[in-house]
Amino acid sequence: MNAKLSVLVLTLFSLGACAQAPAVTSSAAKAAADPAKTARPSALTGQVLYQFLLAEIASQRGDRKLAADAYADLARKTRDVRVARRAAELAIYANNLPQAVDMARLWTALEPKSSEARQLLISSLVRLDRLAETKPQFEAMLAMGGPSVGEVFLQLHGLLARSKNKSAALSLVKELAAAYPSVPEAHMAVAQGEIAVGQNDRALVELDAALRLSPGLENAALLKGQALSSLGDGQPMAYWKTFLAEHPEASRVRLLYARGLTKASRFEEAKGEFETLVKNAPQSAELHLTVGLLAMQMNDLDGAEQQFSQALALGYPDEGLIQMYLGQVAEVRQRYDLALDWYRKVTAGQYVLQARLKMALALAKQKKVDEAMASLEQLDVSGEADANKVAQTKAQILREGGRYRQAIDVLSLALAKTPDAGELLYDRAMIEEKVDQLAEMEADLRHVIELQPDSAHAYNALGYTLVDRTARVEEGIVLLEKALKLSPDDPFILDSMGWAQYRAGRLADAADLLRRAYSGRADPEIAAHLGEVLWQKGAKDEAKQVWQAAAKADPDNDLLRKTLSRFGQ
Repeated sequence: MNAKLSVLVLTLFSLGACAQAPAVTSSAAKAAADPAKTARPSALTGQVLYQFLLAEIASQRGDRKLAADAYADLARKTRDVRVARRAAELAIYANNLPQAVDMARLWTALEPKSSEARQLLISSLVRLDRLAETKPQFEAMLAMGGPSVGEVFLQLHGLLARSKNKSAALSLVKELAAAYPSVPEAHMAVAQGEIAVGQNDRALVELDAALRLSPGLENAALLKGQALSSLGDGQPMAYWKTFLAEHPEASRVRLLYARGLTKASRFEEAKGEFETLVKNAPQSAELHLTVGLLAMQMNDLDGAEQQFSQALALGYPDEGLIQMYLGQVAEVRQRYDLALDWYRKVTAGQYVLQARLKMALALAKQKKVDEAMASLEQLDVSGEADANKVAQTKAQILREGGRYRQAIDVLSLALAKTPDAGELLYDRAMIEEKVDQLAEMEADLRHVIELQPDSAHAYNALGYTLVDRTARVEEGIVLLEKALKLSPDDPFILDSMGWAQYRAGRLADAADLLRRAYSGRADPEIAAHLGEVLWQKGAKDEAKQVWQAAAKADPDNDLLRKTLSRFGQ
């Protein structure tokens, strides 16, 4: 017998057995008199059996409307709670909300204590914008009493989230909550409704009431942080810090606090918070990964390697990602053989191509350029996007090896197939500048700007080149102004504009911009520019300090070395 059919037959016999059970007790007789518990058919008739078969076959074949209609008819005839439930679910699946309401009402009538039935009824009514009809259902759920009262209030926001009339939803929640002033979740439900309509100040009053009733209520603390965010970025962080001092076990608050510290680039503090989370949940591979990423951000390579290894040992589901990070740690340490070992381990998943490209780059850093290029030639890629990534990697290896013409040829070959690939055009432009093909570089960058009008880096690259390599300084400044408008805090764009002001003879403006750039990114080329401007302004001691610090961190930077040489340093 077909497996699906056998399951269907068993289901039908089960339902039939329920329908055939005789009513022999006085309580059953009383139930028969109750409209909500009308007696079921005395036998599984041929017509009912036919409808069951029709409904299930329609469902298996994807005919949602026929299945929902057939089950709705069966539910009305049999008044079996399982059939009513199935009918309600199929009506939702068929997107027949009025029918879903009817079937959910039948289900709740047959099983009055089923919160699941009432939730389905409420959600259907909300989607139909029949909000007033939900109140009796909520009241019935709350009337059950006990610990479930708080849970019902926690569910309110989710159930009413689809309501188009947020103000009406808030009014309903307030009416329901008024009868439960000592339930902290009731105050939370009102607060959620107030946040939804932008009444954050009133929400804070409700949340403070909830926290007075239950000082360690983590959900209320999380919601209070959300409401405080409207008063300024620092408000939630200050509150969560205080809350954690009083309730150090609040792991979800600590997680949000740690993420906020990370977003604010307060990496040392964030790392401490994540380490506390790891200490409290040592088996969490996700937390070990997060701490590892923060350690890497802070250049704590030992810590990063330890945390990534622990995440891998704990069975992080995407092991390829962890292997990629471990390979990157090895690369930063210039342990290229170890990096290659990690990248080779990535044999499945979304990071396979990326791992092969990283392997080629690691080989190139070992001066094995020909081997690296051969490995890229052997890659079997499908699709323009992946082919372009391979071309970019080839060009990067050739460029770093000083083989500029070959790099341009590789990119030109790829661009012949995808002439509007902005990333290839940009890369080719950067190499064309190296071989003094400024006209070609400008053409490529203007093509990128045409394709991507919001590309701050394209405006920056072209503007800087015009300022640094040509007499078209003011034209370059106009392009740099566009770049800054698109990305006002980018250190490299600030550096370009600072250098442009220097070339235009505006030393004070140049120094201010370059200081901002250098504070945002201690890059050797920014240091070279800042030092030169300071020197020309007469601040030679400060210029020397900037140059010396940069030279100590990156002694091989070409621009920095040339600048120091020009000024006899």
